[in-house]
Amino acid sequence: MYRISVVSLLPELVEPVSRVGVVGRACDRGLLSIEQVSPRDFAPDRRRTVDDRPYGGGPGMVLKYEPLRDAIRSARSRLPEGSAERTLSAQGRPFDQELAQKLAVGPGLLLVAGRYEGIDERIIQGEVHEELSLGDFVLSGGELAAAVVIDAVARLIPGALGHEASSQEDSYTSGLLGHPQYTRPESVDDMRVPEVLVEGHHEAIRRWRLKQALGKTWLRRPVLLESRILSAEEQMLLQEFIEEHEA
Repeated sequence: MYRISVVSLLPELVEPVSRVGVVGRACDRGLLSIEQVSPRDFAPDRRRTVDDRPYGGGPGMVLKYEPLRDAIRSARSRLPEGSAERTLSAQGRPFDQELAQKLAVGPGLLLVAGRYEGIDERIIQGEVHEELSLGDFVLSGGELAAAVVIDAVARLIPGALGHEASSQEDSYTSGLLGHPQYTRPESVDDMRVPEVLVEGHHEAIRRWRLKQALGKTWLRRPVLLESRILSAEEQMLLQEFIEEHEA
């Protein structure tokens, strides 16, 4: 069983992801467990204080070191040895499919979600050294980011998806965006499913899908192609797509 522990002040923002969809089914099947740990449970005072004013002045409040440290250590003690640890932060490494795959290989994952103006920097220095970001924008807290990471990682756990090939064909898994998808009816609102998909020739479908994935990546995320060494077939299919698009 893959184990995830989330340290956060608002577990109610993370908890729903464990009840529905792929993540919920993985939990129901015993493939995944998700634990919520609140720093408030480790605050020493009766008011369960977890934040204070920042040294040096400035707006907002900062999450205190000690309650967060103790919550992290408590969560860590119940995770398998070798579990990955990440703090959700706008300053962290951008989260991507490659990292999701890396995290899914391990036995577990500890996620720390900040709030307010941030967390005491000594948490990064002394407890969870690696920071993780969803992108170049700011959220009110790390809980929603944690839910996104959980969903991305959980679907890569063996057995979590109904069809194991599903995750292999995801966008970014192969370094390309995903090819277009269609379902019934064959024709609707003067739009038809591409004939190659209807005819059912497997090799033709494979080449069409690869061509569309290459083309969509060229149109929308060309930077992904810069780091990819294209095979002779891929170069030919991409050139065909470009010529057809320009025509």
